[in-house]
Amino acid sequence: MKLLLDTHIILWAAAEPEQLSNKAKMLIEDPQNQLYFSAASLWEISIKNKLGRADFKVDLAVLRRNLLDNGYEEIAINGAHAIGVDALPNIHKDPFDRMLIAQTAAEGVTLMTADSVVAEYPIAVVKV
Repeated sequence: MKLLLDTHIILWAAAEPEQLSNKAKMLIEDPQNQLYFSAASLWEISIKNKLGRADFKVDLAVLRRNLLDNGYEEIAINGAHAIGVDALPNIHKDPFDRMLIAQTAAEGVTLMTADSVVAEYPIAVVKV
């Protein structure tokens, strides 16, 4: 399965694995799954870190390098993704989550999230 990890799943996997559910750990560790992260997640971490959010304190360059070194593939943000955000229903207000949802639909991946509101969208999603 091709899994796009949402921002909190990435942060937990990198720095607080005890926060991950057993299901999330199993999916991340399964060598059959291809893991992805979005540039939108790095952008979100940067902004929320600068706003003083303790749960977003991370060295972005190190995080990105570690993700790539561990076989994750990066999904850039493009115009089709932005158009996809515009087409989404207003279930969730967070712009970063909305971008991840649009990327999930456009790229044919499954979004892994712990957010029950994100899981309401009609996309391929696994709630962990």
